[in-house]
Amino acid sequence: MLNGSRRTPDAERRTITVAHSPDPDDAFMCYALVEGKIAVKGVTFQQHLEDIQSLNRRALHGEFEMTAISAAAYPAVADRYWILSSGASVGRGYGPLLVATQPLSLASLCGAPVAVPGLQTTAALVLRLAAENCQPVVYPFDQIPAAVLRGDVAAGVVIHESQLTYQHDGLHKIVDLGAWWQDETGLPLPLGLDVVRQDLGRDVAGRLAEGLRKSIRYAYEHSEDALTYALQFSRGLERSLGDRFVKMYVNDDTVELRSDAIEALNTLYAQAHARGLIPVNPPLTIL
Repeated sequence: MLNGSRRTPDAERRTITVAHSPDPDDAFMCYALVEGKIAVKGVTFQQHLEDIQSLNRRALHGEFEMTAISAAAYPAVADRYWILSSGASVGRGYGPLLVATQPLSLASLCGAPVAVPGLQTTAALVLRLAAENCQPVVYPFDQIPAAVLRGDVAAGVVIHESQLTYQHDGLHKIVDLGAWWQDETGLPLPLGLDVVRQDLGRDVAGRLAEGLRKSIRYAYEHSEDALTYALQFSRGLERSLGDRFVKMYVNDDTVELRSDAIEALNTLYAQAHARGLIPVNPPLTIL
């Protein structure tokens, strides 16, 4: 006690930034956290929204306590962050799509420029595994369909809602990279992870992990409200398509990362490291 004062519970609270991409699946899973629908002991949350490639770069410097990143970006930040067992985006037989203005083969892309939403994204990494002699060219994810249509690139890898709307843009699917990965390995494709900074310590990190899990469950239990909130970040996606997209990437794997998805992470990193596409093959610490 100092000058007759006492520390209050509010004085002991810490503010945690939850960073995620401005997309309906991430917004859906974080809805209850950022809207105060659930509480985590000793924590107040604030939200930061930015495209996934920017979040990958920021994670290199440990800027946010809790952040979404591409699964492909984790090896570069494994010394700063732990993986949360909740919050992952996993495609089981589906994933980012390689598209073009006309039907093409993977072999025809040898030496060709292909638009990707960031070199540290899982979409770009799997593309380089599937078509290793293509030339990735970085575009903002929402500008890739237009770049392909203009002929700036031979093809492009689309993510987020463009996976459902590419045909309306007059584009053709060359390959679904999630399906390609499953055919190659027999495993699902882990696309995105939620991670927590190690300097928070195991106790706080564990509370954040459980808070995110509760947030995902709350969103499913209050799905109409959560979807309405999430569609603010869908760039005009019609509600039924938005619901379909959210359920593609917020599912049982998002509540708890399953054993075959963990095996898939190890396989992805081992293959990418063997080909010199990532700096290290990291051990996985999953909370």
